[in-house]
Amino acid sequence: MAIPVLGALIKAAAEIKNIPVEIRQNHTDPIKAQKRELRKLLSKAQFTEFGKHYHFDEILLSKNIIEEFRKRVPVFDYNKMHDEWWHLNLEGKRNVAWPGKIKYFALSSGTSEAASKYIPITKGLNNRITRASIRQLVSATRYDFPVDFYNKGVLMIGGSTDLQYNKEFGYYAGDLSGISASKIPSWFEFFYKPGQKISKIKDWGEKMDMMVKEAKNWDIGVIVGVPAWVQILLERIIKEYNLNTIHDIWPNLKAYVHSGVAFAPYEKSFERIFGKEVLYIESYLASEGYIAYQVDLKKRVMQLLVDNGIYFEFVPFNEQNFDEDGNIVEHPTTLTLSEVEENTDYALLLSTCAGTWRYLIGDTIKFLNKENCEIAITGRTKQFLSITGEHLSQDNMTRAVDMMAEELGVNITEFTVAGIRYETMYAHHWYLAVDEPIDKDLALKKIDENLCKLNDDYAVERTEAIKELFIDVLPTHVFYDFMEQKIGKWGGATKFPRVLKGKRFEMWNEFLSDLK
Repeated sequence: MAIPVLGALIKAAAEIKNIPVEIRQNHTDPIKAQKRELRKLLSKAQFTEFGKHYHFDEILLSKNIIEEFRKRVPVFDYNKMHDEWWHLNLEGKRNVAWPGKIKYFALSSGTSEAASKYIPITKGLNNRITRASIRQLVSATRYDFPVDFYNKGVLMIGGSTDLQYNKEFGYYAGDLSGISASKIPSWFEFFYKPGQKISKIKDWGEKMDMMVKEAKNWDIGVIVGVPAWVQILLERIIKEYNLNTIHDIWPNLKAYVHSGVAFAPYEKSFERIFGKEVLYIESYLASEGYIAYQVDLKKRVMQLLVDNGIYFEFVPFNEQNFDEDGNIVEHPTTLTLSEVEENTDYALLLSTCAGTWRYLIGDTIKFLNKENCEIAITGRTKQFLSITGEHLSQDNMTRAVDMMAEELGVNITEFTVAGIRYETMYAHHWYLAVDEPIDKDLALKKIDENLCKLNDDYAVERTEAIKELFIDVLPTHVFYDFMEQKIGKWGGATKFPRVLKGKRFEMWNEFLSDLK
């Protein structure tokens, strides 16, 4: 996660409407804004190897650059983009898919694959992330925070700023949060917590210990981070200092900026952690760029950033465009912003100012309001479950578990599910993270009932092909222990996959067997 709070100190300028033009987002015509972004990207990259290969100069001269771009340039997933182009960036080549030499790579912490992905980060992309961060805080100035709030600390819980340096080819690699935090302006150092010294620590356990130790010395106004790890840190601080809530030590905490996962499963836990009202602000920042953020703090939806260095395309998330493992087909149907419909799941394709072209980032979204470009994240292309045609999205599963937890009065922040063969038919095996008493059979019954209400395909398949359901209830730490011990990813922006398939499911079963 980058710095969604970098613009906090421009409150005064915002209140007198003295915001620089380059900071404002123009939504008067988002479709025209997107066309402008595509033209700028093509113009900038036309003399790169990628641009010459796909004849960007001819696309720019065509009568319909959007259609010509869609026709000439294929869709890429990470493996295709890496094998054909990005590996040259990693070998130190210049002008591959974007002008110049790529000096930074974000190591993606995506959960669909075990190996890290090297995503190029350019100065232009990092600047646009900062600009989007400022925009988001400008929108927050409408909510009448006291002036002294803007002098409080900003706790950013992310990856290490001690980046890996490749001497042979001259580039740095690390978490996007680490790259962004390592490049924060000097004037922000006073507000930035946990500070550069702690941020450089690579070991998450050691970093957590140091943050707990220093917590008493900070006056935090804003927290930024993935919910699971923020929750763990705040609970440790409360325990260490024998507090009732985190506001006993940070009385000026007023905002929490979260990203990466659905927040609903964590909300009850945070209500217990907080002693005062805290504004929850959602942002959508991927390794490939800043995609959207929440502009109305009373309305939990995000607005797509249509004029900030990214050109978007949308692939209907269906069987015509994706195989049963969530892999995109060679020639998918792709739609522009003008062609999408509301309340339909789409996979995102991005073309960006870092040499990303028609690139599948693996997230699925839906439009809640097309006119205002309001979206919600619904899941991952490879974290859906459809072994017999039940077509369960991550959003379906999260909502079903959340509804069950609400009804039974329990707190469940992590869960996962796998589709398995069972006798001559199929079954779903659920794993819930629960640290309090729960009737697991009743929980499973409620999840099943909720899914039948949420998804008609599931309701049909439950009578035809999915004859059995299984459930295991596990302590929450088991999920995080697995990520640390077996996957090698712990803390920061790490997220546990909501669906387990293939090798990852085999590793999970082996891990659970070793615990017995």
